Amino acid sequence: EVVIAMFIATVAVMAILGLQPAAWRASAQADFLGRAAGMLHQELQRREAWIMNPCNAVTTGTTTATVRTSGQNSNQPGDAPFNVTTTIAALGTRTWRVTVTVAMPGYRPISESLIVTRQESYRFPAGCADQ
Repeated sequence: EVVIAMFIATVAVMAILGLQPAAWRASAQADFLGRAAGMLHQELQRREAWIMNPCNAVTTGTTTATVRTSGQNSNQPGDAPFNVTTTIAALGTRTWRVTVTVAMPGYRPISESLIVTRQESYRFPAGCADQ
């Protein structure tokens, strides 16, 4: 009985060890996806706040930047570069579509878009001319 119990325990440990590489991959993917989602959200909010202020000029087109989660220009320990592509397209008078795509190394990119309009309550400084 002891030999059988040892055999069953050994098989169970080997099965658990076989799952470890998949768990590490899933953990790494979740880490990259979480970082990319944070960058995407931050870029969308930044562009939205800029466009909503009638005092700011809006430049349409596409820009691409390499962003690191540390905010530094070079890689830091645990850092990874992400390519952030932002496209601003005019939809009409005082209305724009902002699309942000974040590409992660080794994974499919994530993307989100937002329609933004001018808001008088965001006018700063007061009395500026519309752009």
